[in-house]
Amino acid sequence: MTILCTICARANSKGLKNKNFLKIKGKSLLRHTLDLAIKTKIFNQIAVTVDKNKIDLGKNKKKIIFIKRPKNLASDDAKKLDVIRHAVKTCEKKNKIKYKYIFDLDVTSPLRKLRDIHESFKKFKREKSLNLISVTKSKKNPYFNLIEIKNKRVKLVKNSNKIFNRQKAPKTYDLNASIYIWKKDYLFKSYNLFNKKTSVYVMPPERSIDIDNNLDFKLVKFLLK
Repeated sequence: MTILCTICARANSKGLKNKNFLKIKGKSLLRHTLDLAIKTKIFNQIAVTVDKNKIDLGKNKKKIIFIKRPKNLASDDAKKLDVIRHAVKTCEKKNKIKYKYIFDLDVTSPLRKLRDIHESFKKFKREKSLNLISVTKSKKNPYFNLIEIKNKRVKLVKNSNKIFNRQKAPKTYDLNASIYIWKKDYLFKSYNLFNKKTSVYVMPPERSIDIDNNLDFKLVKFLLK
């Protein structure tokens, strides 16, 4: 099997400035993800795609390809799928091979474990999926305690007159921005993240924090220490 792992990091993030390069225990968030990707020993290549000229890639660089992201893929409006596709094309051209599977490990979700990557891939292959996304059980349920305001009227996001407690509400999940897997052909065929052959890998909340603000960063920093 030919498997590529992409790690995408952009500088000048807006919510938490330069969050991809903030350090915990002496290593940037990018390095935490990169080091774990190397430890899996299942990737033929790891593509680190960033919009900076110099970053810390650590000592083990044999399987790493550094990709300087072009300007059109470094803006706030750039789609991550386009960044991943660019990385795949670049690696295939450089290595003169065709990948079968593509992983993406998000830098801002560094609490994943080695077993999460291995187990999610086993599930992906077992279910003969086109793609897989990692999730965690929702903290709030749209059928019970998530509301929206439309035309000055307050209502549930998912309105139902038959649900009066959380236990009776349908199970819902949050995307935890940790692990994504695609068959390469499907990655280039569609922007749709959901299809009839999409699998989900459920992770516990303590490994599902996606860093979006300073509070998230402090919590992840505490847990990693």
